[in-house]
Amino acid sequence: MTAPLWIDLEGAVNVRDLGGLPTADGTAVRPDRLIRSDNLQGLTPSDVHVLLGDHDVRSVADLRTGVEVSAEGPGPLSREPSVRIANFSLFPEAGRRTDVASTDENGNGGGGPIVLPWQGRRLDLGDGKERGATAVYLRYLADRGQAAVDAVRFIATSPGATVVHCAAGKDRTGVVVALALSEVGVRRAAIVADYARSAERIEAIFGRLLGSRTYAADIAGQDLDKHRTRPQTMERLLAAMDEQFGGVPAWLRAHGWTDEDAAALRHKLVI
Repeated sequence: MTAPLWIDLEGAVNVRDLGGLPTADGTAVRPDRLIRSDNLQGLTPSDVHVLLGDHDVRSVADLRTGVEVSAEGPGPLSREPSVRIANFSLFPEAGRRTDVASTDENGNGGGGPIVLPWQGRRLDLGDGKERGATAVYLRYLADRGQAAVDAVRFIATSPGATVVHCAAGKDRTGVVVALALSEVGVRRAAIVADYARSAERIEAIFGRLLGSRTYAADIAGQDLDKHRTRPQTMERLLAAMDEQFGGVPAWLRAHGWTDEDAAALRHKLVI
């Protein structure tokens, strides 16, 4: 099994090109088509050159919430006219089925503590079958399924390479990437192995988040090992998708995904 290529940058630590992941029909994901990453706010000019010049990055699917984007400010790629950036939040936010107030309503613009949309949020899917990260991932799809589908469609319809990222590049990013890879037939073992590889960079990921006012208070004092990506988490997610929805392709189609979307994604990633 071909391992995705780590892209070593100065301003991001969990970046890899998913080219080479094998499909069940004997093909593989093309290089420089789908890249996953943690937060891109710290990219240096050299990093931008690597992504645009060496990897043909032309679009960014930003999975962070509006609170995060507002708190962090525009990143370096937002200043590149050749790069299209779109936001697909996987958490309900202020005014959208949540009681968490927005940044402005909390006065966070004045330097106070930033209230992130997931803080104080109850996790109750009603079936009691899943716990931990798998339950969180299913909640993304229950609460913001259309945003997840729109993110995969954005990958399919964007030229060049698309970077998918959130804050750490492992949870929200892991779910959207798994949806895209499953739809084009990447072997499940390869999807699981790729998801788990973020554990190799967990110390660096936490170091970056602790250095940001947006995330530091949220993760300070937490057990780092609790946040490592483990193969069984993605295995359980994909198994739950099979059991509850008939698999990822069926779930996508139940949320408006079309045969034309599927063909476009396969053309982008595989053909």
